[in-house]
Amino acid sequence: MTFLITCPNCGPREALEFSYGGEITRRAGPGSSSAELTGYLFFRENANGWQTEWWLHRDGCRMWFLAERHTFTNEIRRTYPPGSEPPVDAQAPEGAA
Repeated sequence: MTFLITCPNCGPREALEFSYGGEITRRAGPGSSSAELTGYLFFRENANGWQTEWWLHRDGCRMWFLAERHTFTNEIRRTYPPGSEPPVDAQAPEGAA
């Protein structure tokens, strides 16, 4: 079963048009140890709940953007371009990020 993702550029589309880029993580710096680099490349939280993730609108405008997605229900709370503040969502409970 598919779900809808709202591209900040194109609007709502089926998830089949997008590629998942992974959850947001802190990038390993140039002086990082092998263990830190390994953690950055291979280990993820894989949390059950809300998480901010990278998505690519592969079959549309080819824009990378961020989405807040619930990992159990696939509900998308909001999407926004990188480098911008996430939009305020009146539906989102306070402190639920």
